[in-house]
Amino acid sequence: MIRPELGWELVSEAHVQSEVGPLRTVLLHRPGTELKRLTPRNSDQLLFDAIPWVDRAQEEHDAFAEVLRSRGVEVLLLRELLTETLCDARARAAAVLSSVDELRVGTDIADTLRSHLSSVDQSTLAEILIAGMTFEELPAAEGQSLVRRMHHPHDFAIDPLPNLLFTRDSSMWVGDRVAIAALAMPARRRESALTDLVYAYHPRFSRSARAYGAHSAPVEGGDVLLLAPGVVAIGVGERTTPAGAESFARSMFADNLAHTVLAVPIEQRRASMHLDTVCTMVDRDAVVMYPAVQHSLQAYTMRPLDGEFAVSGPTPFLTAAAEAMGIDHLRVIDTGLDPVTAEREQWEDGNNTLAVAPGVVVAYERNAETNARLEDAGIEVLRISGSELGSGRGGPRCMSCPIVRAALSR
Repeated sequence: MIRPELGWELVSEAHVQSEVGPLRTVLLHRPGTELKRLTPRNSDQLLFDAIPWVDRAQEEHDAFAEVLRSRGVEVLLLRELLTETLCDARARAAAVLSSVDELRVGTDIADTLRSHLSSVDQSTLAEILIAGMTFEELPAAEGQSLVRRMHHPHDFAIDPLPNLLFTRDSSMWVGDRVAIAALAMPARRRESALTDLVYAYHPRFSRSARAYGAHSAPVEGGDVLLLAPGVVAIGVGERTTPAGAESFARSMFADNLAHTVLAVPIEQRRASMHLDTVCTMVDRDAVVMYPAVQHSLQAYTMRPLDGEFAVSGPTPFLTAAAEAMGIDHLRVIDTGLDPVTAEREQWEDGNNTLAVAPGVVVAYERNAETNARLEDAGIEVLRISGSELGSGRGGPRCMSCPIVRAALSR
């Protein structure tokens, strides 16, 4: 069927079983006004390490999208999907409800704000939901308000979402089901609500079944690696909790989406906020990995057993992964034998690659040592610029949510 007003076919082809199956459809978010909201005063709270040059960040993101299109990948843009989603009255109502925090702005301002958001067109509403709204930008209201008077005009009544750029975190596909992430950091929690709107009400996804819900224990997509069909690794650290990893594993077992889930403890610090900051897959049997963790990374193995839930380990991650994948060993391509170079390139997302096919990855051009080592190992590297995109600490994998990957041939 076609919904004429949007031109979308109602499809259910979404399916992802691995990190390296040929990429067919991906969800990106082109950065916009929300990045212009970043200042030295709020950048830490909004999880950015620098103030990006927004025009250049957009140019870099456009080039990233074009590299994917040149390889036959359908690129969906989150802002466009959200705008189309807001044509649905149910989606508009849910969007307004989730974006206004009455405990923060007070009853009077909340009522004024909800009324205003309900009256604007869908494009304007999408912009406000993403870029936020300051007290200075609030619609005029009659009477006095202590909340207005005590807030600085440039304080946010609705917070911007600069990290929406990193579409990997707020949702991830496992098989033919979408998991809506429960994001750990307060600055990012509303991202899940926007992503959930798109999957719930956009005609392209409205039939999609859920594998996990945003109100569950914290799990973020950057911590979830689909090592092979039925084998999932989940990093446990700053953003994903042990309860989140277990809850997600149980959900996947119940839906027959996985037979083995590895919980991988990672150091809880900014440089290694997600598992994909230290390890990503670049081929069906190969990973690029930060050498400082290669021999210390451990895994707890979770499996369904006779209708119950079984946990074993910990054992070395590489050993546990290879065993679960049914291969002799995982090839490891590290980011340089020089510890200083390896640490620099790990910080600059050298390990955060996006596979567009087995043995073909997108990587930031600045990580010259890592890229050279990948190519020496037979991996094709599609280089992109990321001097501004990386200011929020995220690479090509962080900036992309695969929706359709072709199955790997045997």
